[in-house]
Amino acid sequence: MMKVCTVLFLLRDNEILLAMKKRGFGKGYWNGTGGKVEHSETVEQAAIRECQEEIGVIPTNIEKVAIHDFVFEDKVDNIQAHVFITRSWTGKPTETNEMAPKWFDTKNIPYDQMWEDDIIWLPLILQGKKLQTHFTFAPDGKAVRTAELTVVSDFTLH
Repeated sequence: MMKVCTVLFLLRDNEILLAMKKRGFGKGYWNGTGGKVEHSETVEQAAIRECQEEIGVIPTNIEKVAIHDFVFEDKVDNIQAHVFITRSWTGKPTETNEMAPKWFDTKNIPYDQMWEDDIIWLPLILQGKKLQTHFTFAPDGKAVRTAELTVVSDFTLH
């Protein structure tokens, strides 16, 4: 079964906002904001809601840039992540009990403190590409066993 979730990155000039996950799934990793899509919402609505809940920012003009299928060899539930970027929002990124946001120069992204797959696809997103990917993770949940990546022209929003 695929759980649908979102990831959203704020971009400004040559910087990307990452947030240190403080609890739950992904704890101890830098990532974008995001989480599970609720039954009554679209992936776009979920991305906006999660960003507001996790760092106090309301993103506007979000753009879908990737769909990742994450398969974990030792788990029943796998994840389909819809990835978005935005260059516009209201509010100031603020630490919450779930995430601690920090701006990074896009040339100095802390990939060694992120999910192992991020270094494969995030640079392509930052170059303006849109992707559809499939990653299989080893039983430790961290090491990427296989990676498939396709550049796409666009996504149909739903």
